[in-house]
Amino acid sequence: MKQVLRNARMLAGDEFRDDLALVIEHGRISEVLPDAAPGLGTAGEQIDLGGGWLLPGFIDVQVNGGGGALFNNTPDVATLRTIAAAHRRFGTTALLPTLISDDVQVMRAAIAATHDAITQAVPGIIGIHLEGPYIAPARKGTHDASKFRVPDADEVALAASLDNGVTLLTLAPERVPLETIRALVERGVIVAAGHTAASYEEVRAGLEAGIRGFTHLYNAMSPLQGREPGAVGAALEDRDSWIGIIVDGVHVHPGSLRVALAAKPRGRLLLVTDAMPPVGADDPSYELYGEIITAVDGVVRNAAGSLAGSALDMATAVRNTVKLLGQPLAEAARMASTYPAQFLNLDDRLGHIAEGHQADLVLLDDDLRVRGTWIAGQYEAA
Repeated sequence: MKQVLRNARMLAGDEFRDDLALVIEHGRISEVLPDAAPGLGTAGEQIDLGGGWLLPGFIDVQVNGGGGALFNNTPDVATLRTIAAAHRRFGTTALLPTLISDDVQVMRAAIAATHDAITQAVPGIIGIHLEGPYIAPARKGTHDASKFRVPDADEVALAASLDNGVTLLTLAPERVPLETIRALVERGVIVAAGHTAASYEEVRAGLEAGIRGFTHLYNAMSPLQGREPGAVGAALEDRDSWIGIIVDGVHVHPGSLRVALAAKPRGRLLLVTDAMPPVGADDPSYELYGEIITAVDGVVRNAAGSLAGSALDMATAVRNTVKLLGQPLAEAARMASTYPAQFLNLDDRLGHIAEGHQADLVLLDDDLRVRGTWIAGQYEAA
């Protein structure tokens, strides 16, 4: 049925407009037109949005878990349904379930589960993020170093085997031969640098080989120093790459994130959560690599004191971007939707409120809390 969404402050292009209406047909946005357009009032089901903020649905490229489930622990379709449903309550309408470093059989199961979830049209699942295992022991964070390895030809083929969705692979460029990075890119994998002890020169070589972005900037990577720019310096200097940032006030100081905003061209920073099972769950505890980890005051650390993902959701990340980083809501919304879509080469159908795009939307109230979402035109209250 045709739906007409009206009476919202809609992010249309670069600004919010309160004089537009949006028409949804067959899961897509068929028209964005003036609210006073003749005949609009009888064009279909009329939905009054009560003056709320209407944004493109959030796209999270780094989601380890949610709703009490962790992808590594049970890599199947049921887990993906649970994770996607938990994050949808916080405005995420598309995500990459993220598998941190693990054995090859777990990788194979995770890729197969993602393929099946997309085939079954599980709402919100658009691909997979393989975060490791081709990363650096010196910057392992909470990853299990016993899982780390250098990919051979068979693993390159496995990593690139998802044929119905996006594959994002985080690796350490100093640990993976440049020809392997090129082979992954040629097979359609989006490669990001992360969990890396690489020098500036090694990162630059990786960028030239096809690395497209950086995973959770500042965390688990060689820092920017006066005589050694490291991975952080290479990321901030490069004009073309994207960087994911975790805006929870814990992973990175807001001042450091404001430096990144000043250094990179507009459109190259995207919000990620790095979320773990406590998001959307009542239980703050979960098991990772056989260890019980508990979120305390929203902070997730393992027994060694390393940050073990986060308890952040995308709606909170957007609010924090406004409050902690001083960004206008329109820009924070683009960092949660438009820029991730561009990073994933999906901005021809996601990340915008525009005619022809999939009707993935999020409605916020005046406190920037989620009232409801649409995925392919199907509404669900938060």
